[in-house]
Amino acid sequence: MSPEMVHLLLELLSGVIVGFTLGLIGGGGSILAVPLMVYVVGVPNAHVAIGTSAVSVAANALAGLGYHARARTVKWRCAGIFASCGILGALVGASAGKAVDGQKLLLCFAVLMIGVGFLMLRGRHDRGCADAQCNRDNAPRVMAFGGVTGLLSGFFGIGGGFLIVPGLIASTHMPILNAVGTSLVAVAAFGLSTAISYMMSGYVDWGLAALFIAGGTLGSYGGMRVSRRMAGSSGMLTVFFAGVIFCVATYMIWRSLHG
Repeated sequence: MSPEMVHLLLELLSGVIVGFTLGLIGGGGSILAVPLMVYVVGVPNAHVAIGTSAVSVAANALAGLGYHARARTVKWRCAGIFASCGILGALVGASAGKAVDGQKLLLCFAVLMIGVGFLMLRGRHDRGCADAQCNRDNAPRVMAFGGVTGLLSGFFGIGGGFLIVPGLIASTHMPILNAVGTSLVAVAAFGLSTAISYMMSGYVDWGLAALFIAGGTLGSYGGMRVSRRMAGSSGMLTVFFAGVIFCVATYMIWRSLHG
C-alpha cells in the first residue's frame, strides 16, 4: 500500500473516531480532532488543525444531531437558548485564540480538559430528571453557561461539547443522554462560528476537512447507537467521557512539553 493511501486511510479513520465520539457523548470531537490532525495526520500548523477541526466537528455534529433527533433525545428549547448565547462568545474567543502561540494554546487546552474531566466524575452517579426543561427559573443559568462555554469554545477552537454537556446538566439537571443529544445543536453552532473566523484567516485545509466529515458521518451513527445502550448503566457514559479526556489530555501535555 502506497504512503499516500495509508495517509488517506488515516485521515478517514480519524474522522470516524471523531464522529463516533460526538455521537456517543456529544463532545470530545475537537478534543480528539485537534491532536489527531497534529500528531497522526501530521498537520504542521496548530492553527490550521484547529480551524479544520472546527469545520469537520460542526458538520459531524449536525450528522449526529439528526440521529439523536429521530431518537427524541434533544430538548430543543434548551438547545436554542444555550447555542444562541454562546455564538457571540465563540466569535470573540476565536479572535483572541489566534493571537496566542499554537503550542501554548494546545497546552492550555489540555489542562482545561483535565479539570472538566474531574468535574464530570464527581457527578457520575446523578441520573438527572427526565422531565427537565428550560424555564424562567433556570433560563439565566442556561444563558450564563452558554455564554462562557461559547467563549472557551472559540478561544480553544473546539466544538465545546465536553463543556456543553456538563453545562446543560448543571443548569437544567437533565439526564446525560438528553444532554448529549441537546449539546450537538450548540456544538454545531459554536464550531461553525469558530470555523468562519479561522476560514477568514486562511486556517482551513478543505481537503482534510472533507475526509474527516466523510468518516465522521459514519462514526456518528455508530456512536449514537452505543450511547443509547450505555445510558441505562449508571455513570457509564460519564466515566467513559472522563476517561477519553484524561487520556488525550495527558498525551497532549506530554507532546507539548517534549516537542
